[in-house]
Amino acid sequence: MANLELYRAFYWTAREQSLSRAAERLFITQPSVSHAIKQLENELAVTLFHRGAKGVRLTEEGQLLYTQVEQAFYLLEAGERQLAEIKNLMRGELRLGSSDSLCKYYLLPALGRFCNDYPQIRLDLMHGTTPEIIRYVKEGRIDFGIVRLPVQDDAVIVHESIAVQDSFVAGPRFFHLTQAEIPLRELVQYPLILFSKTSSSRKFVHEFALSHGVRIEPEIELASVDLLIEFAKAGLGISFVTKQFVQAELERGTLAEVKLAEPIPPRKIGVAVLKNRRLTPATTTFLRQYLHVEPGEARS
Repeated sequence: MANLELYRAFYWTAREQSLSRAAERLFITQPSVSHAIKQLENELAVTLFHRGAKGVRLTEEGQLLYTQVEQAFYLLEAGERQLAEIKNLMRGELRLGSSDSLCKYYLLPALGRFCNDYPQIRLDLMHGTTPEIIRYVKEGRIDFGIVRLPVQDDAVIVHESIAVQDSFVAGPRFFHLTQAEIPLRELVQYPLILFSKTSSSRKFVHEFALSHGVRIEPEIELASVDLLIEFAKAGLGISFVTKQFVQAELERGTLAEVKLAEPIPPRKIGVAVLKNRRLTPATTTFLRQYLHVEPGEARS
């Protein structure tokens, strides 16, 4: 196939029916346009234009070629326009994943602002535990995932975000346990309500308890933070939740914190992306402007 620039000269000459106007469009000299047309005619072994005093007009072969070239340049221009729209967030997709609790208490406010500012961006949100979200990232099903740290996986890079504090909370039935600090060994004698075994929160509290020589066994296992909250309020046991997620209940007095003698270390929420994956403009804008996470600053 001939050089694209030769076709570009042909395209604009055919559109303008003038070598000089084509030269103005292409920001080159008229002799350069004439030379390009002649070179294309030599390569294709046809005459493309009838040249006259008032300009040029297409030959039959030139008209046939122009019909195809016009469509090609239209598609190229459309592609460039679409790329510009994606860059300027006039179109595109934000593909992410998180647990229900992180979505509700951490992501939702930022997503609301982003979608209000960029209504043309399509949102594709997948739900799951931290291990499931990491798997979705590695499979390419999402561009990034909101996860609880720590995450140990060499295939992903994690960008740290905010710190959160986990705690045990109880409803009125167990308020007597909230009056003073209680040893973990004593707390596990009461009915505990924990996340399911596959969650990062369950793994975290299990390892925390083992570090203090205590084996923790829940009375009830649930997969939803909202149910953990409601079950604790109903007096069915003592739930292990992120303190920031129950702040309203603590302030209203429907729940109270059970303070341990052994302090629970804080955890961080992170953004996980696949190594060497190029982030889309929508993803980069969301992370930087709405989650205040800099994609360039990461740890594996």
